[in-house]
Amino acid sequence: MLSTLLPFLGACTLIAASPGPSTMLIIRQSLHSRRAGFLTVLGNESGVFVWGVVAALGLTALLAASQLAYDGLRIVGAVTLIVFGVRTLLAARRGGAGEEQAEQVQARSGWASYRAGLLLNLANPKAAVFAMSFLPQFVPAGSPHLPTMVALAAVWAVFEVGYYALYVWFVGRMTRIISRAGVRKRLEQVSGGVLLLLGARMAVEG
Repeated sequence: MLSTLLPFLGACTLIAASPGPSTMLIIRQSLHSRRAGFLTVLGNESGVFVWGVVAALGLTALLAASQLAYDGLRIVGAVTLIVFGVRTLLAARRGGAGEEQAEQVQARSGWASYRAGLLLNLANPKAAVFAMSFLPQFVPAGSPHLPTMVALAAVWAVFEVGYYALYVWFVGRMTRIISRAGVRKRLEQVSGGVLLLLGARMAVEG
């Protein structure tokens, strides 16, 4: 099992290190607070585990085989990214009082942060299809397929919680710099713009 686990964790590291929508959302939420960032991580990794279980059950094969289902989920994911991007840009434009209000709302609603991470992951058809192609590669010969893939999905999710927690910690350590109005506004603009671009790309790609 150790001979399987080490390469698997190495692959998980490469996957997590590849920037994508989830990375941008985690950074964006971490600009508000560490709590918001970490809960977004938990939501995202809940989605990773769900897709892993779905892949273990063989259900993601249906998504990959149905162009209509795949395109439907792709459009939902694109709209989700665009909404997050627009909200971020509007918050950056409001600045000052708008930032304080956003932070107060964020502090009251940990569920909103968790839900944002979960929704973004579950609305990404690439995450589903990738789980279906990724996990089976690490199932040892002779091992029971379903429980092994579920276990690997759990390891994958827990590993990424630790990995992305480093992003949250780093943004938190930069609080003094980020708290400056100009820097905060610029970071919000960049993250919002990237989320919009990712959403637009997801909408037009096949």
